Amino acid sequence: MELFMGMFFLIFFLAFGTILVSWIRGISQWNKNNHSLRLTVDAQVVAKRQDYRTHHHNGAGATHHTTHSTSYYVTFQVDSGDRMELSVNGGQYGMLVEGDRGRLTFQGTRFLDFARM
Repeated sequence: MELFMGMFFLIFFLAFGTILVSWIRGISQWNKNNHSLRLTVDAQVVAKRQDYRTHHHNGAGATHHTTHSTSYYVTFQVDSGDRMELSVNGGQYGMLVEGDRGRLTFQGTRFLDFARM
């Protein structure tokens, strides 16, 4: 019984610690983006990708449900040759086509706008 309780608390604290670290990293990135300069540069869309995730949830009794989420990412190349991948929403993702050239506005790792030339 002591072994079970020890393992239970170890797993609980590892899970809680993982969630806490993830939360702190998210807030840190959000804060860093807020303090970054807002930049507008000439850029080209060079790649697009989607990250589709399925989550299965088991409830009490026979209740089960599944949720899906899709994250959208676009890789831009600036005139210096540097590339950056930024997260965009689904509407922005759908409007961008690989090869598009325009003015990219971003702040840190936060996509703000892309205006075609």
